[in-house]
Amino acid sequence: MSVPLSLKSLPDLPVKVGRPGYDRAGLKAGIVHFGVGNFHRSHQAVYLDDLFNSGEGHDWALVGAGVFESEKTGRAMLEGQDWLTTVVEQDAGHMQARVTGAMIDFLTPGDTKAIIAQLAEPSIRIVSMTITEGGYFIDPASGKFNPTHPDIVADARNIGSPKTVFGLILAGLMRRRDEGGVPFTVMSCDNIPHNGRVAADAIIGLALLIDEDLSEWVREHVAFPNGMVDRITPATSDRERDILEREFGIRDKWPVFCEPFRQWVLEDHFTDGRPALEKVGVQFVKDVSPFELMKIRILNGGHAVIAYPAGLMDIHFVHEAMEEPLVRGFLDKIEHDEIIPTVPPVPDVVLEDYYSQVAGRFSNPTIGDTIRRLCLDGSNRQPKFIVPTAADRLESGKSIEGLALESALWCRYCFGTTDSGAVIEPNDPSWERMQATAKAARTDPAAWLGMADIYGDVGKSPVFSEAFGRHLAALWANGTRATLKAYLAGTA
Repeated sequence: MSVPLSLKSLPDLPVKVGRPGYDRAGLKAGIVHFGVGNFHRSHQAVYLDDLFNSGEGHDWALVGAGVFESEKTGRAMLEGQDWLTTVVEQDAGHMQARVTGAMIDFLTPGDTKAIIAQLAEPSIRIVSMTITEGGYFIDPASGKFNPTHPDIVADARNIGSPKTVFGLILAGLMRRRDEGGVPFTVMSCDNIPHNGRVAADAIIGLALLIDEDLSEWVREHVAFPNGMVDRITPATSDRERDILEREFGIRDKWPVFCEPFRQWVLEDHFTDGRPALEKVGVQFVKDVSPFELMKIRILNGGHAVIAYPAGLMDIHFVHEAMEEPLVRGFLDKIEHDEIIPTVPPVPDVVLEDYYSQVAGRFSNPTIGDTIRRLCLDGSNRQPKFIVPTAADRLESGKSIEGLALESALWCRYCFGTTDSGAVIEPNDPSWERMQATAKAARTDPAAWLGMADIYGDVGKSPVFSEAFGRHLAALWANGTRATLKAYLAGTA
């Protein structure tokens, strides 16, 4: 018989299931986190749970927050189980479950007054976020914060009742300033190059729309550490809930399944202290840049490389894509020939060994990561994970054949059908635009590369344009499988 997850039921869980070894009643809030999704609960929350289990840091518990109506569903599920989450680590021959208890509350998403009041509490010393690559109001054409975005303009006009994450954070900082308190640290946990700087640009940029002195105060007094985060964490479906109940006897409405591997590299730059996360595996460094560039190009870029050919070939799971010789061969060749050579040396890391580890993680047959998840939101991910690598290659006069083919595969995917004719359901916040442009590009490849907000100068490159157009024509004429064969044979 299975046990519904709650504080009361913790003693009834199977012995093999880990659980908090600390008194949750003794935890005190120290961090407000925006974006309580699967990745946050498999990553930051797990590190904190480890720290609490060691007997330390009990005044750094998490309080969730959000701005979207859709987040209320997740909040309701977690509230019904006392904010507990079952985290299941899986790889070949290994499956381990633990219940984490680092979160002690989750403010109602959109409850502006309650969120700002919580941010104003002196006990809150860090505000963290996982709001996805597309959540930072970045102008793709310039790569900088866009202060003209309607949501930002609206918050600047009504900062007392903001609707965005950055508006809420700034309102909380303003309250701290007005009350003479120490400002909290703002800590991004998203896969964005220089994520701390990007978060700072957003908050300082919003502040500048309100008052120049306010923007200077934020610039001078608030810490925005850069960080690199990593753990492959798929979305939760009934598949995961069923596995958890069958294998561990736990009924969890929103469990998290993930790989065993996790990594967090973080700048040691905080305004009002931090938890001793170095004791549970977080690596604190002076400069995160080499680590984040390595991860974004080799791992996130690698995800993009396998995503679109696999999607066009109707492959469902990521590990199945890695079992397809053409997809695996495409990944190996583009990583070795074009991606890894653009990554500068990383302290104590052999880049080829790092890639081998990444490829092994992609091949994990148990966690059920999907190709559709990897294909999601290309309009925000490609300018961060692929296009900069192509720009570096072009600048140095090196080949971009593989990167141009990856771009052509993305364009072909956005057309909206696989090679078999199956319909691809919308899979991008800008899907209507992407699909219309992909249809135009079938006869005019320049239409795709003309999206300056995505490609910038890369789209204007005659070298890239020629290779992209040639590969896109081959995909339409011969299909994905034959085009990959030609590329791997050097005859594309």
